[in-house]
Amino acid sequence: MKIKLAAIIYLTAGLIAQNIHHGKIVFSSANPFSFKDVITDLDNQDVQEVFGILKLPENTSWDVTVKYPLVIGVAGSLGWGEQHFEYLEMYREMGIATFELNSFKSRGISSTVGSQISVTTAMMVLDSYRAFEVLSQYPQIDADKVAITGWSLGGAVTLFSSWLPLKNAINQELKFTAHLAFYPPCFIKPALLEFTNSPIHILIGELDNWTPADACKELVPDLQGEGVNIGLTVYENSHHSFDREGSLIFIENGYSFTDCRLKMRADGAVVMNFFNFPMTTPFLQKIGLSFCAERGVNYGGNPAARKKAFQFAREFMGQHLLSDK
Repeated sequence: MKIKLAAIIYLTAGLIAQNIHHGKIVFSSANPFSFKDVITDLDNQDVQEVFGILKLPENTSWDVTVKYPLVIGVAGSLGWGEQHFEYLEMYREMGIATFELNSFKSRGISSTVGSQISVTTAMMVLDSYRAFEVLSQYPQIDADKVAITGWSLGGAVTLFSSWLPLKNAINQELKFTAHLAFYPPCFIKPALLEFTNSPIHILIGELDNWTPADACKELVPDLQGEGVNIGLTVYENSHHSFDREGSLIFIENGYSFTDCRLKMRADGAVVMNFFNFPMTTPFLQKIGLSFCAERGVNYGGNPAARKKAFQFAREFMGQHLLSDK
C-alpha cells in the first residue's frame, strides 16, 4: 500500500493557526520493519496513522509572522518518561517549540523492551521525518531550525536520522539542524559512513549495560575520521537513563547489547555476527541477537550526570537553534 504523501492533520483545541499554544497533530507514516524496507521498498509499506503533541513556548507571540525553532523529541523502549518531558519544558522556556512524537501510542504499544520488534527504529525515523514535513509547513515554525533529540531507542532514531542513505530515501530536501542522542545503540556500524553535515552529539553513561558506551567510543572516532560532525560525552559512574530521577532498577527481560557489534550494509540491512545474513524480519532479528545479546539490564539516575546532561542539552540547543550564526 502506497504511503499518502499529503499528511492528515487534525487540530484539536491547539492549532497554531488559531494562536493557541499546543495541539495534537495526526499525520500519515508507515510501518517498515528495517532500514532496508525504507531504502529499497518505501512505497510498498503499510500506511500508519501517527500523532504527536506540538507545544509552542509559553510566551508565544500572537503574531503569526514570528517563527520559532523546534525540537522533535523521540522516546525510548519504555515510552515517554518524566525526564523526557522535563527537557521539552526546558526548551520551551528557552523560546523553542517542541513536538512530542508518539510512535508507540499511535500503534497501540506501551513498551518494546524484551522484543524490539513491534515498533522499530525504521518506523520511528520515518515518523520523525513525516512529522518534520508537516511541521515545516506551519507559519510559526522555522523549518531551517528543527532539531531532533531522543533517548535509547529514540537515541538511535536521533543518530540514524542523519545517515544519508536513509534520510535521502525519505526526504532529500529537509535536514535536521542538530541531533542530540541520549544513550543510543552505537553497536551498528554502517558500511557507508555518510551522514549529513549537521552536528550530532551523544550523551551516555560509562556503566550502561543496555546500550554500551564502549560501542560509542568505537563508532564516534570512525565517523569523525570520515568528516562527520559528531561528538561524544561519557558520564562516569552512570547507567542507562542516568538523567532520570530514581534509584537503579533491574529489568530481567531487557536486551543487554554489551557484546554486540553489528554491521549495516549500504541498503540498510543489518547483518548477523559471524554470518553475512540480513536481520530484516522479526524472526531473523531474534536469531541474530541470540548470538550476542544477553537478558537483564539496569537503568537509573545519577544526580551529577543528570545535572550535567540538562546543562549540556540547554547549551547545545541554544547554540544550534537560537544563535544567529
